[in-house]
Amino acid sequence: MKTILYARVSTKDQTAAHQLTQAENAGYLVDDVVTDQGVSGVTTRLAERPQGRRLFDMLRSGDTLLVRWVDRLGRDYEDVSDNIRAFMRRGVVVRTIINGMVFDGSTQDPMQRAVRDALIGFMAALSQAQAEATKEARRAGIAHAKAQDFAGTKFRGRKPSYTREQFDQVGVASEQGLGTSEISRLVGLSRQAVLRIQADPSGCEQTLQKWGL
Repeated sequence: MKTILYARVSTKDQTAAHQLTQAENAGYLVDDVVTDQGVSGVTTRLAERPQGRRLFDMLRSGDTLLVRWVDRLGRDYEDVSDNIRAFMRRGVVVRTIINGMVFDGSTQDPMQRAVRDALIGFMAALSQAQAEATKEARRAGIAHAKAQDFAGTKFRGRKPSYTREQFDQVGVASEQGLGTSEISRLVGLSRQAVLRIQADPSGCEQTLQKWGL
């Protein structure tokens, strides 16, 4: 039985190292790391990602699939919930680093199964809502940047201290009610950077757009 960490990182200058560190800090012993690099999580289904397809081939009954959060497992509500259930049918236990969620198909008690299934639906819906909010913020940032360029304002200001991945992570973790210090530790940013993103997510999104991040 193995514990496999699946990581998705959105740009070439990012790695799965910080997600592995998070997993180890949470007490997990990871046997293998599977990483999709440069793949959009909001447009590409898990089964259509190169390493996402590999997960379906390599996971066996009794294995644990570890992800930072359920949004790693699909592009929208249907994809996330379908994939979690597909892995559970195989006897795979799905666990999240954030909040330590556990989705186990071996549960037989009907009440526990009902709670588990309701939680899958809620988490998948929350992930899609976050993805939609991120897409909308990106569209707004692009529109703002174009307007600034049209007006002749080319100065981009200071390069942001956070990546696109970290910006998205702060948004998800904040939605989950995590404290500033915990978010700072999980995503590898200073508390000041986390507070800045939380206080003005739209402005931070626009800064990322100005820098093409």
